[in-house]
Amino acid sequence: MPGAAAINRVRRFAASFREGTAPFAPFEWIIAGRYLRARRRGGGVSVVAFFSVLGIALGVATLIIVLSVMNGFRAELLSKIVGINGHLFATPIDRPFNDWVDLSERLSKVAGVRAAVPLVEGQAFASSQFGGSGVIVRGVRAADLDALAAVSSAIRGGTLEGFDDGTGVLIGRRLADSLGLQAGDNITLVTPKGSSTPFGTAPRTKSYAVKAVFEVGMTEFDQTFVFMPLTEAQAFFNRESDVSMIEIYVDKPDQVGDMREPLEMAAERPVLLTDWRQRNRTFFGALEVERNVMFLILSLIVVVATLNIVSGLILLVRDKSSDIAILRTMGATPGTIMRVFLINGALIGLVGTLSGLGLGILITLNIKPIQHVLFPGAWDPTVRFLAEIPAQMNPKEITAVVITSLLLSLAATLYPSWRAARLDPVQALRYG
Repeated sequence: MPGAAAINRVRRFAASFREGTAPFAPFEWIIAGRYLRARRRGGGVSVVAFFSVLGIALGVATLIIVLSVMNGFRAELLSKIVGINGHLFATPIDRPFNDWVDLSERLSKVAGVRAAVPLVEGQAFASSQFGGSGVIVRGVRAADLDALAAVSSAIRGGTLEGFDDGTGVLIGRRLADSLGLQAGDNITLVTPKGSSTPFGTAPRTKSYAVKAVFEVGMTEFDQTFVFMPLTEAQAFFNRESDVSMIEIYVDKPDQVGDMREPLEMAAERPVLLTDWRQRNRTFFGALEVERNVMFLILSLIVVVATLNIVSGLILLVRDKSSDIAILRTMGATPGTIMRVFLINGALIGLVGTLSGLGLGILITLNIKPIQHVLFPGAWDPTVRFLAEIPAQMNPKEITAVVITSLLLSLAATLYPSWRAARLDPVQALRYG
């Protein structure tokens, strides 16, 4: 015989039905919570609910981790590429930059410009007694190396003191390793743009001391870039008194389009301005397309997980058909029954989404230690350009992932809840 407490609870439920309780009343949440607990006949339903929660959690966590890693890749590559190459590039149109001193000074005074760096750039062949490699030589002033924070803050050997004396150069770590060099050794540079002779242009060969070794963390730069004093680069590449270009560093790289007009006015001469977006449009465009496609593909994991909610709720409706019939005979409306199962599915989606959110944030925050523990030595920077896995969480993207998961979970409950609301009490009692 049922106890007095159970009888009183049933009476209160019946009174609630007769009085037309407002939607999502407390007793609807109580019934939904009891249906999610394992019973002798409902254990299978709870198992399905558990795996639904697990699937949603893994899907949400995977989305957050992958999107964060891709954001980290973009931010890291942007900081490396833009940090060493500048944000805008001014090149001459009608005549060489013989007035580069005054021109760079005028450009540096434009509001929003952090630095204007004149440089000479050319290709050369670097060699030592242990090997050789093609390099890009850049001539800069020692004072302008501070603007190249990616280089000046990444010195791994030697010093920048005395850089302007013209006797030494700055080379990347991987170039130094491939040539077997370190700070203090000599490196030989060969360029076809040498002095003119009656028989044509003769290659120029000259040895320099390695003043310092830098490592920005991107293989392409650490392997190919050599920095030398500006005046020495002008002499080495047979340039009289001009520079190849002026690199401009701004405070807001994502708004370089707004800087074009004031820079052109400050130049006071025709110049061709290009920015980092134009030079790397294909690369960063491919990253953006890949990121969007990965979001769509990984969202299918959440979709598949929400399908478990559909199957679980259908099993629950069949298992609780007699309970539904009793509730209907006590006065429960079809809307009440539907809301009970909506709450069931929504709870599964909510628990799974929040679990995935916590798991995804936890793994993202510890992605580098996890990389070194689980995959020691597997991250080859010569293949992937970066020395370790970067990750950067975007609150807007995480919010979009959470909302998408919750909406999919709620949508998955509609059909089973609708079926439960349409269940005929007489047939349910007969076959329940």
